[in-house]
Amino acid sequence: MIEDESLSRSIRPERKVIVAIDGPAGAGKSTIARHLARHFGLLNLETGAMYRAFALKALRAAVSLDEITDLQELASETTIRLEPGEEENRVLLDDEDVTGLIRNQLVTDAASRVSIFPAIRAWMVRLQQQLGAEGGVVMEGRDIGTVVFPHADVKIFLDAAPEVRGLRRFDQLGPSPAVQPDEVIRDLRARDARDRNRADSPLKPAPDAVLLDSTHMTLEEAVRAAEDIVSSKLSLPVQEL
Repeated sequence: MIEDESLSRSIRPERKVIVAIDGPAGAGKSTIARHLARHFGLLNLETGAMYRAFALKALRAAVSLDEITDLQELASETTIRLEPGEEENRVLLDDEDVTGLIRNQLVTDAASRVSIFPAIRAWMVRLQQQLGAEGGVVMEGRDIGTVVFPHADVKIFLDAAPEVRGLRRFDQLGPSPAVQPDEVIRDLRARDARDRNRADSPLKPAPDAVLLDSTHMTLEEAVRAAEDIVSSKLSLPVQEL
């Protein structure tokens, strides 16, 4: 499994702060992480994109998503890099820009399946630790505050009821006669079960994480609440005008 040193070389943040945001699928982690990064002048590193990139490679190679031996062999010849951008990371899979190819439901579901294997997670954790080694980042995922950076300066566990997350995800997908809200909610519940019950690094709040339940919040309210959590923990200058 190839670890690309350019991950750490390309990131030179001025601050050493690490903000970890964990939570289930559809909770709004990516949106809030992007906002916090802009607001406090940090880098936004979406680690879930790394799992999606690897899942895309597995799908392309027609490798079984349930066979760890095949997945490990594939990982041994895989490089994944993230280049932070203003709106989202640029995701490079074996030097190919796959940013626009990893957001569909097929790849998302495949990422959830490959992520249950301890060997794949251990490989990803090493890459993620490289990404945030120098600090100055907002990093979001499933186990950032519990496994990747257990000593992060701020830990937020973002959650919402599955029905609410499902409807939000449905709205993001846009109108499609092939997808119904109850199907999206059902898929989210299945993913929740996989993420929370896996043997290795299950999805759960870190003991010192602040729980932010956005079930009854608008997006703007959830963003403001996250800002307040970070501000209460750290003394960071706001970058936005």
